[in-house]
Amino acid sequence: MPGRSLASTMLLVATVLCAPCGLAAPSLAQSQPSGPGDGALPFFAAASVPLDGGTLSLDTKGITVKRDDDAIKFRIGGRVQIDAGSASLSPRSLGPALTDDVALRRSYFETYLTLHDAVEVAFQYDFANAAQPIQDAVLAYRGLPQVIASVGNFKEPVGQDQLRSNDTTTFVERALTNAFYPGRNFGGVVASYGDRWTAAAGVFGNNANGGIGDNGIAGAARFTYAPLLDRDQLLHVGVGGSYRALDPNLTAFTISSRPEDNEAARPLVSTGTLRGARDVGRVDVEAIYQFASYRITGEYAVAAVGGVAPSATAAQRGDRVFQSGYVEAAWVVNGTGRPYRVAPKYGADFAVLGGVEIDDAQRISRGGFGVFEVAARYSAIDLQDGATLGGRQADVTAGLNWYPDRNIRLMADYIHATADPAAATLKAGRVDSDAVVGRLQIKW
Repeated sequence: MPGRSLASTMLLVATVLCAPCGLAAPSLAQSQPSGPGDGALPFFAAASVPLDGGTLSLDTKGITVKRDDDAIKFRIGGRVQIDAGSASLSPRSLGPALTDDVALRRSYFETYLTLHDAVEVAFQYDFANAAQPIQDAVLAYRGLPQVIASVGNFKEPVGQDQLRSNDTTTFVERALTNAFYPGRNFGGVVASYGDRWTAAAGVFGNNANGGIGDNGIAGAARFTYAPLLDRDQLLHVGVGGSYRALDPNLTAFTISSRPEDNEAARPLVSTGTLRGARDVGRVDVEAIYQFASYRITGEYAVAAVGGVAPSATAAQRGDRVFQSGYVEAAWVVNGTGRPYRVAPKYGADFAVLGGVEIDDAQRISRGGFGVFEVAARYSAIDLQDGATLGGRQADVTAGLNWYPDRNIRLMADYIHATADPAAATLKAGRVDSDAVVGRLQIKW
């Protein structure tokens, strides 16, 4: 029986998983497969194993060990994203459009430990990212009412599109504004929130995968408010920004962007190395409107780089100001609007949209057809300012997402990208790219 074999497999890892929670591993006679409830994984039964003082379970959230009083919870999860695509690039003299037709985009191993619902320890490792395998590595305290303090490696509080998890984004890749976002770095954030508002501020060094003290010190903050927030309607506005002081003698600062496909062979726009850059400031404004299963999201971002030398020998320096933005529209065809999460368990990703929800009857493992979502996006980036001829790019993307079950997503995007002018380093004037990319995502 599938339930019995699954339970037997769970017992092999029980002694290892029970240790963090101080629980005794069970005997085989104690194990019980769960029925076809909400937690069951597609194509086989989920299982729950009673322990001495707790429970070991396997469901769509991975493997979880917890005490009966919920004082201690330990979860192991993961995600896999596999991309496949085809693309063309004009002029053809620029070479191939893609580095790979099929690629492992992400392969996460994730662990989460919760103590007395006040302390959260999170660790994510991406086996598909050789340059920056450590993703979130965070210790957080949320024992005070409506306050969360976090320290570790996590995303700086700037940008709705950046702060949303990569397993819930509307499209295969984020918009062109992603070139401006600071991403994950090692630092600390203190945040507070109410029913409709959030405020987060922190200080960051460099990413934990490199030298934490390299690349200067940054301060970042984000504020959001939702004047409309009920079952059927959401209106969200927010503003975020960061300022990072750079060491012009050590930091080779550059901004570049590819078409919205991670396997695109080269950036179409790029500032090149901004010599002597002493600081970079970023400001981002964001808005979301969602009514029932329809939503519109948009952001506008500015990046200002100070102290740039126009050439290697020039003594006169100046500032460069670049801008980017996007607007996207989406419709969940046979489902409800995306949930809006005001506060996370850790980190700085407050007030973000979650993933599409699937009712039990819609799951293909329950005889349903899944949930479909269609979307379109326009995004642009301008890296032309002064002597910096980084180019201007605009992308138009159309996407179709299918959620056959709660931990599976299939995505298909068509992306048309135009850089006019392209980065001066390409020496191509105008560049056009067309790509079709698909993704299989499994998360547990």
